[in-house]
Amino acid sequence: MDKRETFSSRLGFLLISAGCAIGLGNVWRFPYITGKYGGAAFVLLYLLFLVILGLPVMVMELAVGRASRQSIARSFQKLEPPGSKWHWYSFVGFAGNYLLMMFYTVIAGWLLYYFVKMLRGDFTGLDAEGVARQFGSLMGQTGTMTLYMAVVVCIGMFVCLQGLRNGVERVNKIMMLCLLALMAVLAVNSVLLEGAGDGLRFYLQPNFHNLVYDGEGKFILGEAVFAAMGQAFFTLSLGIGAIAIFGSYTGREHRLTGEAVRIGVLDTCVAFTAGLIIFPACSAFGVSTGEGPALVFVTLPNIFNHMALGRLWGGLFFLFLSFAALSTVIAVFENIIAFTMDRWGLSRRRAVLVNFVGVLLLSMPCVLGCGVWSGFTVLGMDVSGLEDFLVSQNILPLGSLLYVLFCTSRRGWGWDRFLAEANEGEGMRFPAGVRGYVTYVLPLIVLFIFIMGYWNQFGG
Repeated sequence: MDKRETFSSRLGFLLISAGCAIGLGNVWRFPYITGKYGGAAFVLLYLLFLVILGLPVMVMELAVGRASRQSIARSFQKLEPPGSKWHWYSFVGFAGNYLLMMFYTVIAGWLLYYFVKMLRGDFTGLDAEGVARQFGSLMGQTGTMTLYMAVVVCIGMFVCLQGLRNGVERVNKIMMLCLLALMAVLAVNSVLLEGAGDGLRFYLQPNFHNLVYDGEGKFILGEAVFAAMGQAFFTLSLGIGAIAIFGSYTGREHRLTGEAVRIGVLDTCVAFTAGLIIFPACSAFGVSTGEGPALVFVTLPNIFNHMALGRLWGGLFFLFLSFAALSTVIAVFENIIAFTMDRWGLSRRRAVLVNFVGVLLLSMPCVLGCGVWSGFTVLGMDVSGLEDFLVSQNILPLGSLLYVLFCTSRRGWGWDRFLAEANEGEGMRFPAGVRGYVTYVLPLIVLFIFIMGYWNQFGG
């Protein structure tokens, strides 16, 4: 067996795998769709789909990585039957990692910039319109956006340069533990705000009528089900080999179902705690949770601006967000670097250098798309929207579908080999009785998510 780097501890594996899954979608998308589709009742629906949809795919991706001891560059090639073409997907998965980082590094740079602005007191005395103007002005500051994006890329690549144990594992352990501690402090502060009760009741007390009908009496159950499916699916960053790479670094002491459950629990705890931060605060100050960037970069700074010790709490909030973003950036960078090393036999140092230049240059279209290229669109999408669409609505679902088929098809790795790998070690078994479900039903659900993504984008 080829010599391969390994984690120094099980905790390191769990925290960095969870760090890859934990990202900005936990913080700004989860609260928004939870507020839109019924609060606590939607959370229960989301948890159901996380168990029946997200976790099986995660176990399969981890199993492919651990069995092959390779990144997506050669994992399919090592496990597939002779003469088959499953490995053709490797370059698509690699492209998915790059596309993700081409806009994610830019957003992570915004968060670092807002952390600095919050500590400087740049939002002091501004109303909601003033905060919105601050965000709008950032979009036109190409130099500032490029600088902070470059800082994110430098941090991520420098950590990966130190190696798996000394860099990626050590730094992610610290960041993830700090992230969880910051979230706990912020959640307690929000819950104790005067007027937070209504937000807490909406978030924690299930009302299934709100899941079926919105405030205007419109039937929304179908939309809510699809939204819960999508959030449960996309939150775990499945389908591009970003989880498989950490499977390739872990040992066989523990069964993979239990590991996937622990990663899923950490990911869900972060999303849930983000709701505890945002819903009480929005309720206390009488504002909407909003959608997407407006929630994080306009609504929440305005709330902190009117809160006692707002600069402190706002600074901590954007520090927590920066840690969440950087944990994903470092994890995906490690996958990109491992691909380069496995595919072309480069040393880690050379792989870091090549990809540092590559990510830096390929992130520039997103930076420019927010400013001087803001009028450029493809199919009605700007640069970052197009990059996000290619990853989220194409590569992630189709890549996940391929992992499922590879692990269940006789023409792929096959069910028996997958099950043996998943159940090697101690802990929770992957149940053999769900073979029919994961072979026939799960692929149809993933395909449905893929089709509905196009319908929502172009046909809705």
